[in-house]
Amino acid sequence: MLTDKIRSCKSGILLYGMTPPKTEHSEEELQVIAAKHIQRLDKLEIDGLILYDIQDESDRTKEQRPFPFMQTLDPCEYALNYLDAPLRYPVIVYKAVGKYAKEDLQQWLKNRQGKDFHTVFVGAASKSTTVHITIPEAYEMKKEFAPDITLGGIAIPERHMKKHDEHLRVFSKIQSGCEFFVTQCVYDLMAAKKFLDDYALYAKEHQKKMVPIIFTITPCGSAKTLEFMKWLGISIPSYLEERLKNSEDILHDSLKLSRDIFEILYFYGKGKGIPIGCNVESVAIRKAEIDASIELLNEVKKIMEEA
Repeated sequence: MLTDKIRSCKSGILLYGMTPPKTEHSEEELQVIAAKHIQRLDKLEIDGLILYDIQDESDRTKEQRPFPFMQTLDPCEYALNYLDAPLRYPVIVYKAVGKYAKEDLQQWLKNRQGKDFHTVFVGAASKSTTVHITIPEAYEMKKEFAPDITLGGIAIPERHMKKHDEHLRVFSKIQSGCEFFVTQCVYDLMAAKKFLDDYALYAKEHQKKMVPIIFTITPCGSAKTLEFMKWLGISIPSYLEERLKNSEDILHDSLKLSRDIFEILYFYGKGKGIPIGCNVESVAIRKAEIDASIELLNEVKKIMEEA
C-alpha cells in the first residue's frame, strides 16, 4: 500500500502523473478520455497515480506563455467520478490551495476525514498571485479537519542552487505535517544532487528523520515543449538544452536523458540513506509522447527492481 510505503520511508515508490481533461470537453468526450486513461493505467505497475491541479502561472513571469492556459477538471472529482480511482489504485491529488475559499477547503478536508487519502498542497505560482489561503494556513486546516490523510509537499531542487535553503524548506514542511515530497521535473542533475547532500547532512546533524523524495521526470517531445518546460520554471542546463534542440530525435534522447538522471539520483540518494522514489509525468496528448512516458516508467521500474 502506498500509505505504508510513505510512512515507513521506503525507497522505490513509483508514481505516474497526469493532468485531468480540460473543462471545455462535453460529458461524452470526458467519458471517452477517461476510458482511454483507465485502459492505459490498468496496464501499469505503479504504487499510485498523481493528478495535478492546474493553475494559471502567467503572473510568475513576463515571458509569453508558449501554450494558452486552459482550465482543467478538479483532480479529485475526476478521480472519483470518471476514473473510479479508489477501487483501482491509490491517487495523490494535488491541491492548489490558494485558489479555494477557506470554507471550501475546510469542507473538502472534512469529506476526506477517515479515508485512506493522499494529497499534495501547492502554493501560489508567485508572490504577486492573489490567494485566499496560504500554505501554512492550509497545513493548519489539515491538522484540524483531516489529521489522518497522507500529506505531501513540493520540493524544487533547482531553487536550492540560488537560495541554498530548499532542504530547510523541506524540513519546515515536515514539521507542518508533510510525509513525502514530489519534486518539480528534474533536468538539472547537479542541483538535485546538491539538494540531496544538504538534506542528508542536515538530517544527520540535527537527528531528523528523512521522508521520501520522489523525483519527477518526463520526456520532451518537441522544441516548443522544451520552451514550455522552461517557461514553467524547470531548470535545463544550457548544454542539455542545445543537445536536445539539435537532436534528430528529441523524444528518444530526452527519454534516455531522464532515465539516466533518475538512475544516478536513485543510487546517489540511497547511498546517503534517503528514501528515493520516482514520478513519471505524462502531460502531453500526443500518442508518441504518451508511449514514451510509459517506456520511461518501465525503464525506471527496472532500475528499482535491479537495485
